[in-house]
Amino acid sequence: MSVMGRGLLAMHSTRDRHTDPLARLRFAIETMPGSRKYHFTRSTRLEVLQELYAAFWGPYQDLFLPQSSGPLTGLLSEAQKAAYPKADADEAPNPGKPCGRIFNKGDSCYRCRDCAIDDSCVLCSQCFHACDHTGHNVTFYVAVQPGGVCDCGEQEAWKHVINCRHHPPLEPNVQGTPKVNPNRSAAIVDQWAIRNRATVPHELRDFMSRTVAYGLDFVLDTLDFSPTETVLPQTEADLKKLPTADPLGNDLFSIIVWNDEKHSFDEGWQHLHDSLGCTSDEALDLTKRLDGEGRAVVEVSANVSRLLDVSRQIQGVDMGVTVRRAYDTFREEVSAVIIEWLMDLMQCRLLNDTIILREVVAAEIYSPRKKDSSSLTSNQEATKVLAEIKDAARLDWLFLYHARLWKRVRLNLKRVIVSMLTINHEHRLTVAVHFATVYHRIIDTYLLIDREAETSIKYLSVQIFTVPSVAAYIVRHNNIISRLLAIITSFFTNGIQNKRITFPPDSTRRVDVDSYPFRSKRFMPVFSDLRYLCTNRTIQELIAANHDYITQFISVCQIFMGINSNKRAASSHVEYETESWISVFNVTLSLSRVVKVYGEAFALSTSSNLLYAITAVLHAILSTCTLSNEQLDKAKYSPITFFTVEFGDAEYQIIQFDVLSQWVSFHHSLHWLLAELFKHVHLLSDDPLAEVGMKSLREVVLRNASERAVLTVVDFPLRVLTMVAQIRTGLWVRNGFAIRGQLLHYRDFMLRELCYDQDLFILQTAFVILDPNLVMVTILTRFQLVLWFSGHTPHPNYEGSQLLSMVEEFLYVIITCVSEFANARHLTPLENVRRELLHGLALGPCSFTELCKRVAERIIDDIHLDKALSSVANYKPPTGTTDYGIYELKDEVFDEVNPFFYHYTRNRREEVETILKARITKKTGEANPIIIPKPLGIEFGPFTALPLVFHSDVLLQIVFYALANILVQADSPAGVAPSSDAVMDQAVHLIMLGLVEQPDAFTYLALNTAFGEDHLTLVDIMCIAEQHEDFRASKPKIQWCLDEMTKIKPQEVKERRPKASEDGASAVAEEEAKKKAAKARQAKIMQQFAAQQKSFLDQYEDDEEDTEMESERASTPLQEKVEPLGPCIVCQDELDHTQAFGVLGFVQPSRLIKTISEPRLELFADILSGPASLDRSVAPPTPADGPRHPSSDDGVGPFGVTPSDETRFGLYASVCGHLMHLECFAVYSASVEQRHLQQPTRNHPESVERTEFLCPLCKSLGNIILPVIPPPQPSKIPISTFSDWMRRTNIELLAIEPERQRAALQQPTGSGEWVFWTAEDSGYPHYVHNSQAPLSGDWAHHILETVENIVRPLSSQTVYLRERSEPPRGSRGRGMYLPGELVGYTIDAIEIAQRGLGQEGSTIADNANESTIMRLLRGLISCMGKRAALEFDHVKDGGKKVIRQGILRRLLSDDAQGLATVAPILQRDPFTLLIETAAIAPEMLHHIAVLTYYVRLAQAAVTLVDLLADVQIIEGIGEVSQTYAPVFGENVSVFVLSVCRHYPELERKAGNVLRIWGEGRFQRLLYAHTLPFLRKTLLLTRAMLPPLAVAAPDPSLPEYSRLLHLLNIPALADIALPQQESLRTALSSWCKHFGGKYAQSRETILPYLDVPGVHQLARLPAILDSIIASSPNTLVCQRCETIPNDPAICLICGTVCCHQSHCCVDVDDRKQGECNMHTRECGGAVGMYFLVKRCMVLYLYAGSGSFLQPPYLDVHGEFDYMMRRGRRQYLHQQRFEDVRKTWLNHGIPTLVARKLDGIIDSGGWDSL
Repeated sequence: MSVMGRGLLAMHSTRDRHTDPLARLRFAIETMPGSRKYHFTRSTRLEVLQELYAAFWGPYQDLFLPQSSGPLTGLLSEAQKAAYPKADADEAPNPGKPCGRIFNKGDSCYRCRDCAIDDSCVLCSQCFHACDHTGHNVTFYVAVQPGGVCDCGEQEAWKHVINCRHHPPLEPNVQGTPKVNPNRSAAIVDQWAIRNRATVPHELRDFMSRTVAYGLDFVLDTLDFSPTETVLPQTEADLKKLPTADPLGNDLFSIIVWNDEKHSFDEGWQHLHDSLGCTSDEALDLTKRLDGEGRAVVEVSANVSRLLDVSRQIQGVDMGVTVRRAYDTFREEVSAVIIEWLMDLMQCRLLNDTIILREVVAAEIYSPRKKDSSSLTSNQEATKVLAEIKDAARLDWLFLYHARLWKRVRLNLKRVIVSMLTINHEHRLTVAVHFATVYHRIIDTYLLIDREAETSIKYLSVQIFTVPSVAAYIVRHNNIISRLLAIITSFFTNGIQNKRITFPPDSTRRVDVDSYPFRSKRFMPVFSDLRYLCTNRTIQELIAANHDYITQFISVCQIFMGINSNKRAASSHVEYETESWISVFNVTLSLSRVVKVYGEAFALSTSSNLLYAITAVLHAILSTCTLSNEQLDKAKYSPITFFTVEFGDAEYQIIQFDVLSQWVSFHHSLHWLLAELFKHVHLLSDDPLAEVGMKSLREVVLRNASERAVLTVVDFPLRVLTMVAQIRTGLWVRNGFAIRGQLLHYRDFMLRELCYDQDLFILQTAFVILDPNLVMVTILTRFQLVLWFSGHTPHPNYEGSQLLSMVEEFLYVIITCVSEFANARHLTPLENVRRELLHGLALGPCSFTELCKRVAERIIDDIHLDKALSSVANYKPPTGTTDYGIYELKDEVFDEVNPFFYHYTRNRREEVETILKARITKKTGEANPIIIPKPLGIEFGPFTALPLVFHSDVLLQIVFYALANILVQADSPAGVAPSSDAVMDQAVHLIMLGLVEQPDAFTYLALNTAFGEDHLTLVDIMCIAEQHEDFRASKPKIQWCLDEMTKIKPQEVKERRPKASEDGASAVAEEEAKKKAAKARQAKIMQQFAAQQKSFLDQYEDDEEDTEMESERASTPLQEKVEPLGPCIVCQDELDHTQAFGVLGFVQPSRLIKTISEPRLELFADILSGPASLDRSVAPPTPADGPRHPSSDDGVGPFGVTPSDETRFGLYASVCGHLMHLECFAVYSASVEQRHLQQPTRNHPESVERTEFLCPLCKSLGNIILPVIPPPQPSKIPISTFSDWMRRTNIELLAIEPERQRAALQQPTGSGEWVFWTAEDSGYPHYVHNSQAPLSGDWAHHILETVENIVRPLSSQTVYLRERSEPPRGSRGRGMYLPGELVGYTIDAIEIAQRGLGQEGSTIADNANESTIMRLLRGLISCMGKRAALEFDHVKDGGKKVIRQGILRRLLSDDAQGLATVAPILQRDPFTLLIETAAIAPEMLHHIAVLTYYVRLAQAAVTLVDLLADVQIIEGIGEVSQTYAPVFGENVSVFVLSVCRHYPELERKAGNVLRIWGEGRFQRLLYAHTLPFLRKTLLLTRAMLPPLAVAAPDPSLPEYSRLLHLLNIPALADIALPQQESLRTALSSWCKHFGGKYAQSRETILPYLDVPGVHQLARLPAILDSIIASSPNTLVCQRCETIPNDPAICLICGTVCCHQSHCCVDVDDRKQGECNMHTRECGGAVGMYFLVKRCMVLYLYAGSGSFLQPPYLDVHGEFDYMMRRGRRQYLHQQRFEDVRKTWLNHGIPTLVARKLDGIIDSGGWDSL
């Protein structure tokens, strides 16, 4: 203990104490209901907490909190975390101390199947990352509810030491925890020798113990009177008779509404609003409390009649509601606070001791209640408990009363108990004993009463039953297994009285599958509890050694024998199909899993105990099947009788039964248990049996049961196999879907290995116990195929194809019994998994999900899966954006594949055989390869006798007639039946198996045993089949069989097939000759074809050259050759000048472009380290290990890239490239409107209100149509030099007189913008369509109108996003400036999307698509030109001269008087001027580009100076090694200072920035911020003009230099040359004008700077679980400041939002959640969110949306939706890049529309 702690204790030892804190607490709580008028509020909760803490620590508060912390205003744990923030981090590891961290809801949990003993053992994130699990089978999940515990440090939880650095194991010489008596209810004193244990004063311990004891007794006294069920009293008198703890009987009552899972949040809110008559906000608050707490007190009143009426109204919608005295309700709320207080204490420390408070609370919980409690005698329920449980501890009462609590309080109580489990092993044992004592009553409540079963304390069993030593203790001392089995028996036999399961169960009762126990699904966890116990190795040893356990379990299995039996509907269809079979199969699934575990326990047994179990199960089966007991329904099952069956030359006594006409059940649990016992062949081999005086399994069974008895045992599984075959054949079709559903579940889904395979194994075992001939005839009889295999092909019951189908099913059963070896050879679990996987992969390469569908369900959860998969398969990871990881079987493993693997269907068998044959052919060149079966290889155990089945005369006859009957039918007029090939293949396979296993004996029988009137042998019939033309596919196999027989009996076989061999040889030779001749002919034809093709190509090339030469001669400037545009996508007519047409486009609002509004060092560092060329491929950034830790001043969150407010708004236009006539466009738009009218409830992909449509061809979203302008053609007129053009232009400007018209058409702000180019210009002349005339005339105006109809409302709706002042409504010049905010913004976005793309030798313009990007730009600029022409429709040139002069005056005027009234050019976007030029005077575009480039250069320099002046640079950041002298010259500082010299303060800033940042960094920043302008300029000029006749630049140069060369722009380094004097003059004029304005007003708006680098999405970490496992503050919603249940990360800005929650919703529209709200703030109309826990990407657009696959994939290359599989997810860079491209290309609206177009759903897109 620290010195400070000892000082505090000494100080307290002398302190005076005059009052009893407990008495003050008791008085406060007892008087609180009346003093608070029975209304419990938040302030009441705080008051209760303060009183509890005050009584708990008395005068010792400073031992819990420092004196400086002030009074406690909440929970102690929160105050301690604030006072000691690093207490947990500073705590050194304690060897041997388990972690014990209790998971909160939403915490990340890890499970390593290679290290854990079972799936219940988990690790918290901290412990998982503190130990090495590389290469292990790790799964990850998120805690849905609080209460789980990290098992790190628990020795019994792990197969080996996991070496967590936080919780190392005990040293070998350290003494562990001493043993104590778990039955002792007194306080358990922890003797664990760990550090920092505090010495607690006796008085403080007394305060703490008494306060905890009082709190617990108060809770229990209150719960004594609480109801267990939500039963509403019928009358006022009934209400007042309810038991109460109120001594005064005050008639004030309250309504309590209870939470359920039946109603949605909105339904509950609406019901409360309607029932209570309260306001919407009040109802919303009550609903939130109901959802969060589990119940809500909705009204307190003395008006009983009103309370009952309101309660009945609430109950009418099936919501749980109770009415009770307000006094009792208030006490329950206080009890909830007390339990919360206890939970808080379990997380607190006293000084440095983290365990002492847990021990104090635990000691009182283990103690009995105070005997003087009044409720113990006044309450009937309490009296029952006292009588039933001796010395009941408080913990027992808490277990029994937990169902009277509500959700949050239950979870808090569970956390209290779980905290006790983590103190040490002895506390865990003590809690387990108390839990086991009352377990049967907990189960009563859970199964029959509990309204919120998902929060039941019953689930604490996972924490108890999975600990080996604890489970062993309660099994031995509390007889928990026997009690569990009794619970199951009594529950399913409906032994329920007064909501309790009766004990002991009545063994004479039978189950009723239509009763409540089967309909309820709550029984599954009870079976799980039994399975948890029985998977424990210690418990398995007990089960194997103690005969009572197997006897009791047999009794349980007996009650489920033969339930839900079926009878074939022979004459008419079943009229009413019940669904009870579903409930029965649910029970069977749970039971069969326990059966498997129970049977596996005997692997640890001795042979004598195993034989006892086998004998006991056999006797139980016989007593049930022979109707000796009452388990089977005697109305459906008849007694066992035998009859004589003649087959071959022998007679057999077989059980009389007809599956077609009698009752058969799928459910025979005792047989499944017997099958599990038979699997322990290592205990049933000769040596172990000899130790108990037995020779073989046959002797063991036949000594305890006769041959007929064994046949009786075998017959019931055989009936099921027969019924399965008949259902598959179609003989049970009149029984409807129910019988088909049972078959699918039993044979193909989860129950195959647990049930169907067990039945097959029982049949296989019968072959080694009984005479194989008898077993064969029994199977034949049950399948009704005795006569068919005796040569009589007609059948009385099987018609047509049904007969051969039944034969096929029969042969499948026989082949499985004689060839399946997994159980017979006792394969290890790893070998079994490996075998399943390789046979699954033999069907072909597949994804992991597809592989899971091919193998049994158990394989997927097996711990050996990864190891086995890596041993048999090669993995090909996904490379694209839509593919998945693929597993392919290794080449060397193909030899182990068996086409007749018993889990293959017929189709799969044929598919695998084809694959194997193709592989052999490719490898060896053999035309007709043969797949020879592998020997069984059984070396020990009872199944070594299995190959002797091939000595059977009956089997030989079966094979003979299988071949003979097929051959006879093939030669009949009917021909070959559909299943004949399959039957032939199966029969031949049986022969091959016989020749592999018993070649000599089988050959002898095949040669010497004759059948039929012709006395043919099997060899004879094989020789006939060998020559049969209809069965060529089986010929190679038959030949192999005959060849193998020839090796054994050469003379006898040759005598029977000499002609066949010669004919076969000649046939083969003839076939080979035909093949060679055909190949020769084919080769000759191909040679002729190649010669003709070469001649044609030579001639075509000559013609092509002639055509090109002619076209060159014909092409003149007066007549250009127009490329064909193709047809209209609607009418399919060719597009030409005779009809107006356009390209379909889409205009959408956008906030894509990121700006630099606040200087941040991190942002400038990224720019400095960015690439020099953006037209080369740039690798995406490496994902981080986890979310970043944001600083408090950068404004960027853990995932953020740029704050959402640092973006620039504009309109983005795009085209899909498809063309349509204007008339067709009008018709198509009308059809869209008509579809909306016809489907009013559909969630349509487009909005007619926004005039949207889908392209009929590509389904791209659109809302406009643009004109199609042909590409520019090369001109022979040379372009003048820039200096000559400047000289002519200056002369022209001097000669021009100022025009009033021009001034009136420009904005009064002096910006130089033209009013007719604004979106809401009142002077725009709208297009008026004449319905009587065709859509021709001024088609350009009509096309412009479609654009106008979109941009005008968008401009009006987004006025708040524009910073500049707007003219009044109705004035000219109002709205968005279209050249800049539509055309310019579109080109900006296109340039941004192209950053980081390209390859050497290409530019951004080369990468731009002609049919989309270039056509779009020409169309938009054409619309701008048309809009200007409409303004000047009275002018001959359409006003081009006026606008041209206005543009030139803005750039080149030096009139001081004129400049005084206009804004500086440096405050205007120069690229907008370039667009205006392209629309009006494209011929001077190249020269204007030079001027605007230098405008941009000066703007960037000024703005960078202003921004960098406020940023403190860090040493070593952004070091620049590259020189930019070829671009900017040797001394860029001269240029910067020249630009800033016209205002001293700005000049001073420039000097400081250049000195601090250095000239190299400033050059790099200037380079980065002006490079995008050059890229955009090249795009624009290439779209509007032919390329300049300049030499191609050196591709090794930086992109900046290449662009200057291509655009013929002089570099800054060359500006001092004499020919650039006019440019220097213009630059000086701009800077002087700007400096003067800057000096006049400090509020002068500086030019904006966009982020010049590659735009990235939010920073998602490399591993998905690191998001959840990171700091708790990582996933905090900024709006509600809580951790969302379903967090969504905005991929645009990185903000965390609540997805589909009720805490953050739009006040005006409750259907709009936070994602939609944030979209409006961040992306505008579009949003992209990564849903963390759903592992999906959510795309939003204008109220619609869609969910798409995430960018995370697991180790198998697949995404895990909702984390259902639990595998760790890794960021797939290509997929994330595809998401980024969708965003950059503005593809979200089209993506959402295409998704919605593919479905017709009226439930809303979010329900998909």
